Amino acid sequence: MLGFIIQRLLQAGLVMLAMSALVFIGVYAIGNPIDVLISPDATQDIRAAAIKSMGLDLPLWQQYLAFLGRLLSGDFGRSFVFGTPVIDLVLARLPATLELALASVLIGAFIGIPLGIYAGYKPESPIARGIMAVSVLGFSVPTFWVGLILILFFAVHLDWLPAGNRGPTAEFLGVQWSFLTKEGLTFLILPALNLSLFKLAMMIRLARAGTREVMLTDTVKFARAAGLSEMTILRRHVLRLISIPLVTVFGLEFGSTLAFAVVTETIFSWPGVGKLIIESITSLDRPVMVAYLVLVAFLFVTINLVVDLSYALLDPRLRRGGRGA
Repeated sequence: MLGFIIQRLLQAGLVMLAMSALVFIGVYAIGNPIDVLISPDATQDIRAAAIKSMGLDLPLWQQYLAFLGRLLSGDFGRSFVFGTPVIDLVLARLPATLELALASVLIGAFIGIPLGIYAGYKPESPIARGIMAVSVLGFSVPTFWVGLILILFFAVHLDWLPAGNRGPTAEFLGVQWSFLTKEGLTFLILPALNLSLFKLAMMIRLARAGTREVMLTDTVKFARAAGLSEMTILRRHVLRLISIPLVTVFGLEFGSTLAFAVVTETIFSWPGVGKLIIESITSLDRPVMVAYLVLVAFLFVTINLVVDLSYALLDPRLRRGGRGA
């Protein structure tokens, strides 16, 4: 098992090195931030001084090596627009995105998995057909359209929930969280529901397919022959056997939600990292763009590692294989 972990860590390091190079070259090859940040009426001396202060006068390979040197010490550089360390900007917005992503994935998992198991256990029932119809809508309807409908119905017509922003927060472990206050929780509901629709549909379909497959196995037949109740069979055998693909999807969807919650954060004016990256793209704030993409790559690599380790905890065969290696 230790050899497996070391191998995965080395692979993760190589992947991060390759991704950092691709991200840096891709971002720094697009546009010229000087044209956005410096007035067109500025003199050549002012432009030259600004270019030098941002390090843009160096060849691209030298800029990348300097970036790697700073990155090893946890320094992502300074924002061209705000003039503050990039890591401070990202960390200030990250709790909001983390809270929104975690809420949406938990909604998708805790609602989608039971519905999917039921749909797989009784596939011909009217309720199961209705569940699958909801999953089709979750895959088909655009996120931005669902968000606008939620705002129109619950915020405008019914006036039950706020239409946007984050609302009041409370501090826990040095971080501000919305769900810890009653009013802040109401601000979280609509964006979390909007972001969870696709996750809900995916969990339903995955749980249904896994349940349908497991119900035909000898494991379930022997459990029934032993006199176990259907609820016990579903809880002890079906859920355990379908847990590995569910853990995989949960991990990957959590990472993708953190990385790509841009649309939801924009619609609901949620002050997260996604909204920050949109502002950075419009102003060609390269350090923020590079830091965001590198952190996203690091997030996915880390989640994949955690998911692989979870496999070994869920499947005894993988634990034996890890020790044998």
